[in-house]
Amino acid sequence: MATATTTTSSSSSDPIVFYDIASGPPVRPFAPNPWKTRYALNFKRAHFVTQWVDLADVTATRKSLGAEPVRFHPNGEPFYTLPAIKDPGANDTVVADSFDIAVYLDKKYPEAPSLFRNASSIGLYASFNAHMDTIFPLGAALGCEDFPFNPATAEQCQAEFCRRIGVQTWDELVVRGGGAEEDAGIVPEVARGRRQVLPVLRGPLYWGQGGRLRGYHHWWMADDVQPHGAGVGGNAHVAWGDLGQVT
Repeated sequence: MATATTTTSSSSSDPIVFYDIASGPPVRPFAPNPWKTRYALNFKRAHFVTQWVDLADVTATRKSLGAEPVRFHPNGEPFYTLPAIKDPGANDTVVADSFDIAVYLDKKYPEAPSLFRNASSIGLYASFNAHMDTIFPLGAALGCEDFPFNPATAEQCQAEFCRRIGVQTWDELVVRGGGAEEDAGIVPEVARGRRQVLPVLRGPLYWGQGGRLRGYHHWWMADDVQPHGAGVGGNAHVAWGDLGQVT
């Protein structure tokens, strides 16, 4: 693990520790859900440091923080993942879900603009998030090709992915296009789930006043819809570069 310095801050208290999944070297952000938390921390101008966690250490790190899983694999096995934050300024409070982190940051930094366009409808946002949590594991294989593994732990991580999905080799797991998605039954499942949220994404809950794409669920679209945080149209991280900075 390695620690990166943070964005600017208006606070002199101990920084929030942000646990993000490290890519292979050179280390960079890549995982969809941690991207959402990085956006949120920068948007709220929070005082934070990044604690990089190798993919092979994610389960142990989450357990060491006492953070229960919020997602599960199709076979019911816990899906231990990141992001997580630990806030020394609040008795080492640990929050370990990107949506819950966004809610926490909105309460902690009320002077900054809200992360939710319609804060009075937070229950609807929560329902939206819970629905997406059921879809995300189904589409995991869509992001396996060109996954930025750390070469030192790639074989170990690939074997664990295969074990969870129930296949013998990495080649069986990776979806490379053509008819493979249909054969695996992955794309239809994910597509159906995402179609169910499109009416929400077309309405005021998502767009808010003025339709400016800077908020928690805009970042969900940029990061969950595309593998490895490629973003909508591949340009979201460029457009929101000020929110994705790692210094």
